[in-house]
Amino acid sequence: MAVPKKRTGHSAQGKRRSNWKATRPEVTTCPNCGATVLTHTVCTACGTYKGKAVRLKDKVEEAKAAEKKPAAKTTKKAKTEKVVEEKAATAVVEEAKEAPAEAKAEETTETEEK
Repeated sequence: MAVPKKRTGHSAQGKRRSNWKATRPEVTTCPNCGATVLTHTVCTACGTYKGKAVRLKDKVEEAKAAEKKPAAKTTKKAKTEKVVEEKAATAVVEEAKEAPAEAKAEETTETEEK
């Protein structure tokens, strides 16, 4: 196997890689809905290609399969996070209920003082 005798310097490496650039993908607008679409691909917004409606079998089948799948098993961490979120939500609701009661109590004390 060939092994280089010396290490390639930064300058030589940079010169070699000077033309190694990323190019922008070519995009066009969909003639049907006006959305930006990659060239030679079906419009994801309206499902047309070259002005003709295309049936996206794969996406339809994936959507049906996703509906039929049972819920994924939740991990212990996800369950605890859900419980914490529920407790926080109930605390906010309780605070909202208590706030009007406190305001009414303050009003009654003010009217009694007068």
